[in-house]
Formats: sequence, structure tokens, C-alpha cells
Amino acid sequence: MAINIKTEADLVAMREAGRLAAEVLEMIGPYVVPGISTGELDRICHDYIVNVQKAIPAPLNYNGFPKSICTSVNHVVCHGIPSDDKILKVGDIINLDITVIKNGYFGDTSKMFAVGPVLAHADRLMRITQECLYKAIALVRPGATLGDIGHVIQQHAESNHYTVVRDYCGHGIGRTFHEEPQVLHYGQSGTGLMLVEGMTFTIEPMINAGTHHIKLSNTDGWTVTTRDRRLSAQWEHTLAVTKNGCEVLTRRKEENF
Repeated sequence: MAINIKTEADLVAMREAGRLAAEVLEMIGPYVVPGISTGELDRICHDYIVNVQKAIPAPLNYNGFPKSICTSVNHVVCHGIPSDDKILKVGDIINLDITVIKNGYFGDTSKMFAVGPVLAHADRLMRITQECLYKAIALVRPGATLGDIGHVIQQHAESNHYTVVRDYCGHGIGRTFHEEPQVLHYGQSGTGLMLVEGMTFTIEPMINAGTHHIKLSNTDGWTVTTRDRRLSAQWEHTLAVTKNGCEVLTRRKEENF
């Protein structure tokens, strides 16, 4: 497994890409309201990335993906394709997954949004999933292992009666969208690759209210849903392992790391 250890020059560029990705999520929040289509959310983000940030929306045409962001609503686990036919309604929960390319470097992040008031169980799923991400980030430092990350996510999700999606995971990132290592969101502490300073990767737990089983759409080849049609939530950050811990490259202003 060849891990691409980043130089300080790499990290300077990745900080910029990460900041831009975070700013897209900050910008789009007020638009996530009942009555808007996911297609319109995609257009707003695309225009902002291209015309304001002078950056590139990484998902667009990536392995044939047709849009600039991913919009995953309710029981959609990940890779939901924006559509003018998908109108958000009160009570929906939606994950917006943003990846930008700036000066050849990638920044990848996602956030859950509640569309108007949502039921308590949906709000709880979003909150516990975010806690899974934050608990994992708190463990990232040189000498920790990928198994430590997976274990704390799995333990927190399952102790709250949720399940962890097994089929998709976090990933190394830098000058390419997806590189080594794969970052599983389940596992045993003390196992797997040991983290070292200069590694950059995403942590992006997908947590289901029901079983962990998922289904990939036969129609579009992208949309992943829960097999039992129960809700799913996801949060994602790109981070860099530092000398004494980690730096969250896609941190939003609302967050304290």
C-alpha cells in the first residue's frame, strides 16, 4: 500500500481546497428549504464553485457522474444524483457532499441538513452520526491506527442502536480524488495501518437507522439506498495528520476543532 505523504507545500494547497469546500456548505445552507429541487441546489453550488471560487466541482463527469454535487435524501445513503424532479419537503433530511478542485488539489466534505422541522428520530440519527465523525477525528494522531477510527465509529453507532454501512468508506486524498488508504468506519482498535504525520484522508461515516445493508441503483448506477428504506445519515471531513494530532482541512466556521 503506497501512502502519499504530503509536504508542507501540498498542505498549503489542500488547506485552500478544503476551505473552499467548506465555504460551499456554508453558502448553500439558506437554500435548503421546502420546495427547492435538488437540481436547483446543484446549480447554485456549481455556479458558486466555478464563478466565485474559480475552482472545479470534482464530481462532475467523474466516472460519468452527471452533476457537480451529491444530494442524498432520507434513505439515500450516498451518491444521490441531483434532479429537478426531486423536490424537498418538510421533514426530509439531506446530505450535501461537496468536493472541489483548486490548483490541482481536492477538498472533500459533506453535511446533513434538516428541511424544516424534522421528526425527533431523524434529528437524533443526524446528531449521532456527526458525533461518530467527531469522536473519530479526536483519535487521529501519529501512532493511532485506522482500526481505532473504525472502532470508535462502530461502537458509538451500535451503542445507539444504529448500524454502520460496510460497503463505502473514507479514503486518502490529495492531488487525486481517491487514493490510499481506505478508511473503514468499523473495525478493531489497535489494528490496521498506523497513522503518520503528513497523511491526508477523509472520514465519512454512513450510519443507518435500520440494517447496514444497502442497494445500488440499477437505473443510474450511482444512487445507493438502504435496503430496508429506513433513514441514513453521513458527515464527512478531509483532515491531515499533524505532529501532535490532526488538522481538519474542511472545518466550517460553526465548528470548533
